[in-house]
Amino acid sequence: MAFTWSAQPAPGVTIDEQQLSELGLHESFASRAEAEAWLGEYYLDLSQAGVASVSLFDDGTLVYGPMSLDE
Repeated sequence: MAFTWSAQPAPGVTIDEQQLSELGLHESFASRAEAEAWLGEYYLDLSQAGVASVSLFDDGTLVYGPMSLDE
């Protein structure tokens, strides 16, 4: 299993692949718990960069999302 996050930008915001990579959104995690812990640590950075919501995938299959990053 490989858990990964996908990001959806806020309306009117453009985030390119390099920015997503720099934010850590191209990382994969061995467990759902690791992926969720990572999001808990970095959601504010993602939100400030213009990410409106994220979705969690397990080997390409949607686990849940999109989930808003609004507080």
